[in-house]
Amino acid sequence: MPFVPIALPEMPNPMDESFVTATAGNDVDAAPATLASSVYERLRGDILRGELMPGHKLRIEFVSERYAAGNSPVREALNRLSSDGLVHRRDQRGFFVASASAEDLVELTRTRCWLEETGLRESMRVFAPEWEEGVLLALHRLARIPRSTSPAEYHENPEWERLHRAFHRSLIAGCGSRWLLAFCDQLADQAYRYRQLAIQRIYPKRKEKDEHEAIAQAVFRHDADAAVALLTEHYRLTANIILKTGDVPESGPVRDPAKRARVAPVTARGKRRPK
Repeated sequence: MPFVPIALPEMPNPMDESFVTATAGNDVDAAPATLASSVYERLRGDILRGELMPGHKLRIEFVSERYAAGNSPVREALNRLSSDGLVHRRDQRGFFVASASAEDLVELTRTRCWLEETGLRESMRVFAPEWEEGVLLALHRLARIPRSTSPAEYHENPEWERLHRAFHRSLIAGCGSRWLLAFCDQLADQAYRYRQLAIQRIYPKRKEKDEHEAIAQAVFRHDADAAVALLTEHYRLTANIILKTGDVPESGPVRDPAKRARVAPVTARGKRRPK
């Protein structure tokens, strides 16, 4: 049964410059409106980039000193990040950077595949001309930017990260559901954090440009099955490389290295394949 979108306010045009800026979740240096927003953006960026590792205790005094802010804006920022799933609040113990584990990465990847398949299929069912143009423009912008600022070794290129997020957002932007888009943005943040934890090993093993081109070409051919298969395989490949490296910290439910080794890779439809 096809997904029937609810009537919603007009969606942003993926072709607009404002869309690329507003939807690039990894653009963590956007100008904040208030001190609490400043702390939120800077702390969020440090968590996503892995500068504050999973399980790190976020004492109010530590955060206040790190970001030169008072207790009230710090608490507001921590509560907002808790709602985003990037910070956990434990009774009587305070705030901690959200844990990371192999099991969580598998679940995250499975859920992301489910939701983005729905978003991509619905976008392709409607196939609005402006949506197709938005995908083409996002792909063109991304293809022009190098993945790393150094050809010899990985150094994050913030512009690539911003345009990478915009490309993936453009694929599902025509689905007509702002709820689905918001959930996918939140999952993309979590996936970015896992990528950063293992980026030095992931970088040499990927040909992202070819993968993105293949996804987009399937979209332009109106081949929804192929586009979905390529997109979900793109996500599973990232997750499985991370799982294979063993670089996920031991702050989550899978603490025993032997248990982590037994976490099966993610396969088609987001299922795990027993080893």
